[in-house]
Amino acid sequence: MKIKRLIDSFNYAIQGLIYSARTQRNMKIHLVATFLVLSACFVYDISKVELLIITITITLVIAAELINTSVESAIDATTNYYHPLAKIAKNTAAGAVLVTAINAIMVGYIIFWDKLTNATFSIILKIKDSDPYMVFIILVMVSIVTIMVKAIYGEGTPLRGGMPSGHSTIAFSIATIIALIAEEPVSMALSYLLAIIVAQSRVDSEVHSIQEVVVGAVFGTVLTIFIFKILS
Repeated sequence: MKIKRLIDSFNYAIQGLIYSARTQRNMKIHLVATFLVLSACFVYDISKVELLIITITITLVIAAELINTSVESAIDATTNYYHPLAKIAKNTAAGAVLVTAINAIMVGYIIFWDKLTNATFSIILKIKDSDPYMVFIILVMVSIVTIMVKAIYGEGTPLRGGMPSGHSTIAFSIATIIALIAEEPVSMALSYLLAIIVAQSRVDSEVHSIQEVVVGAVFGTVLTIFIFKILS
């Protein structure tokens, strides 16, 4: 009987994870980021201490998101009208997730930046010596390829809806160009932060799905780097 209760408790916990991953947009983002970070651990030389820090950081973010989901569900189940205290509870729970996410970004920057810098420094030097008009050529090429892909999928219009998100593609293409040309890490971080805000706005306005935005971000980044290497 005790064993059955123990098994049931694990099943309930797994059901909670699945529900959060299926219904919560931010949880999907956290899981994708977790997959990418853990994949990077296989590529780069990560020590045991660094791996432990990464694991704890990931756990904190996912746990905070689960708690946020539970708080929102409990409030919605007991309150069917607007109440200022309910708003405060939801905002505070979301703030806890934000704090853990910011901490995760700082941990990732500290652990991976030096490893990434050595791999990309030679590319940055080549791009720094390139002519300025290459930037405009790359943006035009990325825009043309994006429109062609949207036409192939036959969804939405070149400027609204469809796969991939054109705004996300261009935003991350520009962010990648800035990251490859800029000398300061702060400029690189801010450029990608602005690109993320653009992508987030497309999802919030319900013009694009998360999948379309993520594909657009990856497509714009990879295509820009690819064209840069060809033109260089």
